[in-house]
Amino acid sequence: MESRPPLPPFTLESALQKVQAAEDAWNSRDPVRVSLAYTPDTEWRNRAEFVNGRAQVAEFLARKWEREHDYRLKKQLWAFMDNRIAVRFEYEWHDAAGQWFRSHGNENWEFADNGLMQRRFASINDQPIEEAERKFHWAR
Repeated sequence: MESRPPLPPFTLESALQKVQAAEDAWNSRDPVRVSLAYTPDTEWRNRAEFVNGRAQVAEFLARKWEREHDYRLKKQLWAFMDNRIAVRFEYEWHDAAGQWFRSHGNENWEFADNGLMQRRFASINDQPIEEAERKFHWAR
């Protein structure tokens, strides 16, 4: 059976590890890699879009990163209990026209016993910014 440690129930240390692993995976911008952290029947709400299953997660993320160029994400643990973690996050990206955005939001995660995420509910707001206002830069 697939397993993705750390496993629930979470401690402060294991919840922080889970959040960092998610941040690292999402910053890879690899839809398949990211999708493997979720159960095969995962349920998502991302803004107003509902996504079900790993295949749809990978398709969703491929579309996302086709339009969100130079994406850079930071996640912060907000709360945890048993098999659930809440994070707040912000990420920066620009569109094809070069307009930069900072996207802010919250996610609620629920994990299966094997450590794969079975539910992800995200609320996100986008704020146009100037390139000079960016907080997150890739090391070059």
